Amino acid sequence: MHMSSTGAVALRRTASAVAVTGTVAGAALGIGWHYSSVLLDPRSRTGFPERVLATTVGSVVLSRSRLCAQPGVWGLRWDGRPGGGPSGGTSGGLAVLGPVLEQDRDRVVRRRLDGPRPPVGPAVIDAGPFDPDPGARGLAFTEVVVDTPLGPAPAWDVPPPNGARGRGRGGVWAIHVHGRGGSRREALRILPALHGLGLHQLVISYRNDGNAPQGPDGRYHLGDTEWEDLDAAVGYALDRGAEKVVLVAWSMGAAVSGAFLDRSPRASQVAAVVWDAPLLDWRATLRRQAANRYLPPPLAGLASRFTSRRIGIDFDRFDLARRPPAVRPPTLLVHSDADSAVPASVSRALAAAAPGLDWPVRYLEVAGVEHTGSWNADPQAYENAVSGFLRETLGPA
Repeated sequence: MHMSSTGAVALRRTASAVAVTGTVAGAALGIGWHYSSVLLDPRSRTGFPERVLATTVGSVVLSRSRLCAQPGVWGLRWDGRPGGGPSGGTSGGLAVLGPVLEQDRDRVVRRRLDGPRPPVGPAVIDAGPFDPDPGARGLAFTEVVVDTPLGPAPAWDVPPPNGARGRGRGGVWAIHVHGRGGSRREALRILPALHGLGLHQLVISYRNDGNAPQGPDGRYHLGDTEWEDLDAAVGYALDRGAEKVVLVAWSMGAAVSGAFLDRSPRASQVAAVVWDAPLLDWRATLRRQAANRYLPPPLAGLASRFTSRRIGIDFDRFDLARRPPAVRPPTLLVHSDADSAVPASVSRALAAAAPGLDWPVRYLEVAGVEHTGSWNADPQAYENAVSGFLRETLGPA
């Protein structure tokens, strides 16, 4: 069969276009799959993106970045594992950084409030300036075990000031739920304030967080299964004399506790909820984080679909402004306007929709700090807001 030169050129162009389209589509699929894998992998951890330039007796000089210039009180963590630790030293550590003393286009000088002098080298700004357990806040505690569906999960049991096991403010226990990639350390900031209210406290771990048992597939399920471990923790408290429960959660901890409120027969025992930087809509969060990586919006949708198929999650159940949980206790939402990980707009939307959802919601927005950094911006103001909300909700001690 004879083909004209014009037809041959057209055919080559069509073949080239098909090849390019196939390459682009393949790249998009690959990026979507990779983004989904990072989201579900418990092993993905933050590195050491900041750099210590110098230290003095009472200050630390850092290479300027948006994170290290935030206002308030922050931890500075470094890793000094020999022969490969990012700082190149012999031991890691945690220092507590206070106010910014001076800054220019290249560096930020902060006051060092506590902890060892950090070595020159890589470090990371940490929203948790306390380590390693409630003893760091001067609180007595017991390491206990919660029997979850996957096995024993460690927890910190912090009794109320009078030492009465199971009794505090009317037999109310506060149960703390950390976020994705976090740990029980996250609760150390707020423990003393709730201790002052007379609450018995339980700081839990849950599947795939490095302390609790690993899930069957070794992946995060973004709250869709983790809530079962929270359910076991609530059962632990009720079995030991708790009459009511307060849920205190950060980031993905809100997705975990939201699923608990929707699915657990024990949800009716929850008297109040405090959600810090809460993850209330997974799709909105994935869109924000895709934008942070300069990925076009369609790739966020592609990653959502991959994620849904890989772990069987229904993201509609995690859009709490449109599909609120079955049990809706009085809830305090705290969110920072500069949160680049979980958009504050979703918390605002829930607060606006709450009256129509028969959901008593109070909203506090904090300026200028990153994800879960509202306590860090002004610890006293944050603790006053949380304590005031709980006093009002729980009634007199």
